[in-house]
Amino acid sequence: AFVNHSSRWNEIRSITGQKISRQSPLHMKIPGQLSKKVIVTGAAGRTGSLVFSLLSSDPQFDVVGLVRSEASAKKLMAKTKCSLEEVVISDVTQMQFEDVGDDSQQNPWPRALDGTEAMVICTSAVPQISKLSVIKAMLKIPLNILAKKKAINFRDLVFKYKPGQYPEMVDYVGQKKQIDFAKKLGVKHVILVSSMGVLDPNNFLNQIGKDKRGNGHGDILIWKRMAEKYLCLSGLQYTIIHPGGLVDTESRKMELVLDVDDALMRNEKKSISRGDVASLCIAALTVSGGKSISFDCIGKEVADENNVRSPEDVLKDFLETGKTADYRLGPASY
Repeated sequence: AFVNHSSRWNEIRSITGQKISRQSPLHMKIPGQLSKKVIVTGAAGRTGSLVFSLLSSDPQFDVVGLVRSEASAKKLMAKTKCSLEEVVISDVTQMQFEDVGDDSQQNPWPRALDGTEAMVICTSAVPQISKLSVIKAMLKIPLNILAKKKAINFRDLVFKYKPGQYPEMVDYVGQKKQIDFAKKLGVKHVILVSSMGVLDPNNFLNQIGKDKRGNGHGDILIWKRMAEKYLCLSGLQYTIIHPGGLVDTESRKMELVLDVDDALMRNEKKSISRGDVASLCIAALTVSGGKSISFDCIGKEVADENNVRSPEDVLKDFLETGKTADYRLGPASY
């Protein structure tokens, strides 16, 4: 059966302890016409909540946010003022599908998810900084200043993942299970927010979670890449987005630049607003035209912010180039 260890799938639980029947339908935003239903996973995260908000405010879509815990559900509801019918609680790493056939009469998930046409995957392992490493870095400040070095060497800071929330579990196992779930639901199109930089074997992101000897739970870009390959072979339409460094700046203030295979890593500035990444997710839902694609993206400063092209126009033009990531490149699978 479909098993979820963090919530009961036969009901959507409210944060107040009340229960909403699994029969509760999502509202129709366009009179007489059902909007396209989209699931956003990792909807309480910084990027996921922006995607959720954009979909929620667009009459073309009905959105359901999938979150890992009741704390995350509270966070999403506080951020977006969404209704309880739009939130489902589940730890994606615990999803199981045994004995749930394609023609099964049993419905092991809330009916709020029935009829979903697209899924936007925004889940990712999130490291936490070691407080001890911060203290050590602070104690080195006087010596570093005397030596005319940077006050804080950020490479001295240590980041770790919570137990059970390692990249392998969240970015590979968890995302594979979401892709399998999408197929069970009858989803046609999956948008996956991943990360740029996997072709650099020395990328520092892969060192997070490891000790000085290279042991530990790291290699986040490699695990992400493996999940991407799994999606590419799933038979589903896909849009895989590799953002550069994510920054919390205002969206639609920079020109979006798209390319493939880490070509944009050569740029001096290779960051992008989270809001622009969220807008690219929406653009993928509206202008992809059934095409699958995997691309990198950054933002480029422009002289006149009023002349910035829309994410839809940028993606539409890039789709016409026929470019997409070459998955023969990069690290081999574990």
